[in-house]
Amino acid sequence: MTTRRSAPGERSIDELLSFGVVNLDKPAGPSAHQVSAWARDAAGVDRAAHAGTLDPKVTGCLPTLLGDATRVAQVFLEGTKEYIAVLELHAPAPADLDSVVSEFEGEIYQKPPRKSAVARRLRSRTIHALEVLEVRDRQALLHIRCESGTYVRKLCHDLGLAAGTGAHMGHLRRTATDPFDDTDLVSTADLTDALAFAADGDEAPLRDVVAPAERALTHLPQLTVAASAADQIADGAPVYAPGVVDADPAAESAAAEGPNTEAPLVVCVTPDGTAVCLGRLVGDPAAESGTVASLERVLV
Repeated sequence: MTTRRSAPGERSIDELLSFGVVNLDKPAGPSAHQVSAWARDAAGVDRAAHAGTLDPKVTGCLPTLLGDATRVAQVFLEGTKEYIAVLELHAPAPADLDSVVSEFEGEIYQKPPRKSAVARRLRSRTIHALEVLEVRDRQALLHIRCESGTYVRKLCHDLGLAAGTGAHMGHLRRTATDPFDDTDLVSTADLTDALAFAADGDEAPLRDVVAPAERALTHLPQLTVAASAADQIADGAPVYAPGVVDADPAAESAAAEGPNTEAPLVVCVTPDGTAVCLGRLVGDPAAESGTVASLERVLV
């Protein structure tokens, strides 16, 4: 019989830290990798992973997965991200800057910068929303909502070319990365203090800043599977229709789109809300037989 975790709301502090997520407010200075390594060491876990690289000077939303929660890191590769950026124009802003900026909404093409860790080949990214919030002489404050993997620095460079002035990226702050945003950010000092309180027997502050890792999956379509099915999934079996006891509206909607669309990522949970696996929806959750989801990552 597979040993499963306690329900998310019933976990001990050790269980929480070994499968948890903290929505860190990354400070300027260290890299995202250095911040996640600090969180790993502070929490006393064997590994940690962050939700998308931020350059050392960039601040803001850096959800950090602790312990076994690093298994769900791939979910941050498929969501959207939001930023507030300062566009540093090389000449006074043109009168039609709003119009120029609006042309960059939708699909754009980018080649990663030379210092990027990925192959430098042309690729498409979607800019869901791009808005000029304020203009002051040679600076424009931008709100950007975009597909994961968009290079904001390159976007600012291209905006400058289109505006006819030239431009580069000034300050950049990430305000959201699905499903987290900047309404409940945790500073490194907050996490340090909460861990100290927990060591002295007061668990409440730590439970306020570290969430069960299931929090990082709330934006995904969800399938609820029976306990017996969870045991089979833990041993590597796909998610079969007889084991699915419920599907949320997002999963039902994705299934209704049919086989001609890319199989969406889904999370499977037990009735008490414990995450079992990540999978790709390949069948109808309401079917009586067949495979509903192929297995991507076992989480138990």
